[in-house]
Order: sequence, then C-alpha cells, then structure tokens
Amino acid sequence: MIPVVTAAEASRMDQRAGDPVDVLMDRAGLAVALQAVELGAGYGTRVTILCGPGNNGGDGYVAGRYLRDRGVAVQVAALAEPRTPAAIAAAEAARRAGLPIGPLGRPGREELVIDALFGGGFRRGLPKAVGPWIEAEVPVVSVDVPSGLDPDTGEAPEGALHATATVTFGALKAAHLMGDGPELCGSVSVIDIGLGEGEPIMRVVEDEDASRPPRPPDVHKWSAGSVLVVGGSPGMVGAAVMAGRSALHFGAGAVGVVSSQPDLVAALAPELLSFPLARLTEMLDRYDVAVVGPGLGDLPDVVPQVLGEARSVVVDADGLRDGGVLVSASAHLIITPHFGEFARLSEQPPGPEAARALAEAIGGVVLLKGWPTFITDGSVPWAVVSGGSELATIGTGDVLAGMTAALWARGLSPLEAACSAAHWHGVAASELAAITTVTADRLATHVGHWSGV
Repeated sequence: MIPVVTAAEASRMDQRAGDPVDVLMDRAGLAVALQAVELGAGYGTRVTILCGPGNNGGDGYVAGRYLRDRGVAVQVAALAEPRTPAAIAAAEAARRAGLPIGPLGRPGREELVIDALFGGGFRRGLPKAVGPWIEAEVPVVSVDVPSGLDPDTGEAPEGALHATATVTFGALKAAHLMGDGPELCGSVSVIDIGLGEGEPIMRVVEDEDASRPPRPPDVHKWSAGSVLVVGGSPGMVGAAVMAGRSALHFGAGAVGVVSSQPDLVAALAPELLSFPLARLTEMLDRYDVAVVGPGLGDLPDVVPQVLGEARSVVVDADGLRDGGVLVSASAHLIITPHFGEFARLSEQPPGPEAARALAEAIGGVVLLKGWPTFITDGSVPWAVVSGGSELATIGTGDVLAGMTAALWARGLSPLEAACSAAHWHGVAASELAAITTVTADRLATHVGHWSGV
C-alpha cells in the first residue's frame, strides 16, 4: 500500500520525522541526483538545477553537489535566495563544493533540468521567470511535484513544467494521480527518506494488497465460488459472455448466464451454463454472486428483481441506470460505473470523495472506473494505477465485472474483491498489450494467468 497525502499532511510528516531536516534533505537530494543519473546525467553532461527559496530548493542544492562529485557539468539557477535554515545550509555547502550558483534566467544549452522550485509548497501564482522553462524542450526531473502543479488538486491553470520523472518522498501526493498530474509528472518514484507516518486521503493498491484466495484440496465446482451473469439482450450477448468467461477464468468454479438468448450464449461459450429469463428467480437462489447489467439492455423489471432476491450483486453497465433502485436494494452491492454512468448516479463530479459519498448512500462498494480507478466502501478510498490506455476498448469493463464477482464468490470481502480484481485486471491488460492488441475476448482468458488458481 502506498499512501497518498495532502501537501499539508506531507509537511506534518516532515515534522514528525525522527531525523533532523538536514539529514532528510541530504537523502532527498541524493535520490534526485540518482534519478538524474538514471536519465543519462554523467561526466560532462550539462545539467541546470532550478532552485526555489524553500526546502524543495534545498533538495536541489544537495542534488547538485552530488552530481558535481560525479563530474556532471551542473549549475544552479536560483529563483530567490534560500530562506529556510536547511536550504541556506545546503546552498552554502554547494558553494563550498564549487557549484556555480546564479539567478534564474532563460534556458540555454542544458541537456537535463532538475526542477526544485516549489514542490508541495506551490501555491497559485507562478512567477513569470519560470515561464520560459515550461516551454523548454529538455528532459526534466521534478522534486516532489512539477512546478506549477497544485499538489492537492492536480490542476495547473498557469502551466507547469512537464517532467520526464518525478521524485517524491514518503508518500504520493494527490496531484500524482489526479487532474493534469499524471501527464505532467511522468514516471513517479516514491523514496523512503525516513519521514513520519501520515494520514492518507487515498491508498494505492500494490500486489500485496490484491488478494486471491487459494483453493483447498477438497474443493468442488460449487464450493469454489459460483457466479451468475444476468444480461445479454439481442445484439449485446457478447457483454454477458465476456463477464461470464472472465469470472470462470478468474477462478469461479461454476458460472451461469441468464439471458433472453440462452441458446446463443451456449453456442458462443459452451463452458458457461445458460438459462432463460424465466428461470431467473431459481438461479439467483443457487449462485453465490450475481452480476447484473452486461448487455442487459432495457429490461426495467430485471434489475430490481436481482437486487431484491440475490444476496450479493455486482452491478455494471445497464444495471446502473436507476440510482434509487441501488439505494433501496436489499442485496450487498458492488457497483462499477465509469465516469459517464457515475454522473447519472451522483450530483458530484467523479472523483474519490464523490465515490465515497455514493458508497455511503448505497451501503456498498463503489468501483469508479478510470485512471486511476477509485474504490471505496465509504472509508478512505483505494486507487488502482495498474493498466492504462490499452483498456479503452469495448468489453473490458464486462471482464472486470466478472473478475470482481469471481473473487467475491471465492470468499473475499466486497472491498477486497473490488480492489484485487481492478488491480489484476490492469496488470493482465498491460501484459497482454506487450504481446498483442487488447480486446475483451483475449483479456477474458488472459486474466487466468493472474487468478491465483
């Protein structure tokens, strides 16, 4: 789990650290220097470090001293004189080491820029002197967040430096995940320099957070977890099939599909059990978890029936048309809206806090699809950052719904199932994208590599 904190909380983490500020700054500056080396800074490479007056600038002075020791042709362009005791000491040490320090001018012939102007201390009002550096076409390493980017919102109304890589400390900031931040930050490294613990506003899912229950040796197909998909109207049978196949490949022991076209389901996917809508009540009583919505179309009575008769339901796609039905549902719920569907269910713009409010309203779990994907049961949200643009293709959401239902049926809690499914969905998609084009039918089977079964 990687915590995500506000800029104010990051400052409190600094204050709670057990080591002195100058020790933390030295570790931070070294980490920045090593990132510059990773991007190609070596003997004779021309590097300009943009330093602000605060501790972010102090990190830059330290980085410059380490790079000079490696033979890098480094110089500091200072926006202003350092003002904090630690930054003043870092600048003095850099001068003693022979580091050239001058005022912030215009870009020249540098091959790499280190942006140590503001970091998490940025507040609206970007100095005009920074403008030319925003336009410079040169690789940039930003310290904490790119200058000009609001660390708490991910907004950059006046423009911001476009980092190739960003080095941050102890925790991610919201801007690394939201708004313009993901594009402006480049690759983000979180470095442990010994900061104190912080109170997160979000948590990023890592592999160790994404459980996949093992199967006991005496398991059979019904005890392994069973999933029933309800959907697949004419012209949209594929959506229900994709959800069913992904549930099966992700470890559910028995998967059925209730559809208005059961014969077509059977022809497309003989590994799935298929039933007509007339048997819906009977099947809801038999299966552990239902998925309602993939390819369902306009069947207004089906969603209320599923939410009233099933015990546990993943609601996706066409099942998300009526927020009132969700609020009054007797079943335990995981809902999986994308941003457009979320807008129909909530009066707030899509985001982690709005997802949290909706989860509280329905008494269930909200899996808000996007990048990142936000997941919450009303508590501190989780963010899933695996996967990327390869998932922007029809049917991949149906695959995710089936995976989520499979993990829930296999014994995870609703929140655990949603987090784990979303994480491995992204991992599988990225792996598949390295081999071939990602399509829902390919992904529905490829997820089996990550099922843990």
